[in-house]
Amino acid sequence: MNSQHISLTIPLPFHISSSQLLQFPQIMKIYTLFSLSAFFLTLQTRIFFSLAEPFLVSKSNATKILVLPLKTQKIPSSKLPFTHNVTLTVSLAVGTPPQNVTMVLDTGSELSWLQCNRTRMDRPVFEPSRSLSYTPIPCSSPTCTNQTQDFSIPPSCDSKNLCHAILSYADASSSEGNLAMDNFTFAGSNFPGTIFGCMDSGFSSNSDEDSKTTGLMGMNRGSLSFISQMGFKKFSYCISGSDFSGILLFGDSNFTWLLPLNYTPLIQISTPLPYFDRVAYTVQLEGIKVSQKMLQLPKSIFEPDHTGAGQTMVDSGTQFTFLLGPAYTALRYEFINQTKGVLRVLDDPNFVFQGAFDLCFLVPSNLTGLPELPSVSLVFRGAEITVSGSGLLYRVPAEVRGNDSVHCFTFGNSDLLAIEAYIIGHHHQQNMWMEFDLEKSRIGVARVRCDLAGRRFGAYH
Repeated sequence: MNSQHISLTIPLPFHISSSQLLQFPQIMKIYTLFSLSAFFLTLQTRIFFSLAEPFLVSKSNATKILVLPLKTQKIPSSKLPFTHNVTLTVSLAVGTPPQNVTMVLDTGSELSWLQCNRTRMDRPVFEPSRSLSYTPIPCSSPTCTNQTQDFSIPPSCDSKNLCHAILSYADASSSEGNLAMDNFTFAGSNFPGTIFGCMDSGFSSNSDEDSKTTGLMGMNRGSLSFISQMGFKKFSYCISGSDFSGILLFGDSNFTWLLPLNYTPLIQISTPLPYFDRVAYTVQLEGIKVSQKMLQLPKSIFEPDHTGAGQTMVDSGTQFTFLLGPAYTALRYEFINQTKGVLRVLDDPNFVFQGAFDLCFLVPSNLTGLPELPSVSLVFRGAEITVSGSGLLYRVPAEVRGNDSVHCFTFGNSDLLAIEAYIIGHHHQQNMWMEFDLEKSRIGVARVRCDLAGRRFGAYH
């Protein structure tokens, strides 16, 4: 299970009419936090959310619109190769009477959970004994037996015959406790009977960051994810490539000023396969171009095999993009070939940035910008994402060779991390409107100025 963290710190919003949306005055200030997936690399970009008064357009859960500005902040890299050091948290209330909690918003996992162990002094907790509406779920319940099929570890019965879950993540983090129901108050609305995990033990790979939150909000396509239980049909985001601003939107983004989106269908495989995440946002990658030259690769290498290995996941919680060995090798070769005389390859077999980026270049430290580079396009069924300019190379902090800085190619080799998948990271989604349409099972993309999109929605920084 891939674990990524998008988080919002949000006081409860108020309601306005849809006609007021684009004329809404500047009432908010946001620090956001866009995450890196625990599935992958230590991310060095943080996006903080802080909302003075976020606003909401509401008719029903399916048409509710929540608009949030985004802003990024560079942070030092963690000592851990996989980490939850970049998180996006949402503040809401749980229980009767309500208890305020802060949860990490995670589009790569399913079950939402809260830390319930009062003996843990290193982080805030939810106290079920104080909630009159708290109801534990027995292990004989259909929720425990039928709705947990996508958990990586099947639930079990504890000594009190309650549904007991163990959640594990790719960064070696884990959380353990019982499934329960309670009232969740979110965006000014009450959602009774929301299913979550009330966890009493676990291990974290990043205790400093986790000490600030009460738990995790799962946002993938599973039946028990928060977005599935709440009934939201769409969410979108847009990250600027120039000033690191942007916008995150829950609900329908169908406004006339937005360019028509190109849609690519989400891939469905009903049969359980060992290496296929059925509730991830999986699309079909069909090819890769350098400039306008299509790499000569068989279509079969982009398709999941009989074990499910080889799926392509769009992951806003991972910074860069990862390709399986044959595709990565072909792209690496062609990019070097087209940048001869423009870039100098770092010839150091012992240097592999973050364990997966083995193509790096030496760039004179006194240069104010990069030379003109060939673009790289990821071609999907019905849509295309093109990466160009500074999006192709990442300057490695504090890595200097003589008078040169080290810049690494922002496409990594999945094989070096033993990842059996293609991952499209958020660095390569900059200045793209990314819409996740759960109802029609598709992802829509359009090239757009994300800083201007934020202003259109009244999201000022």
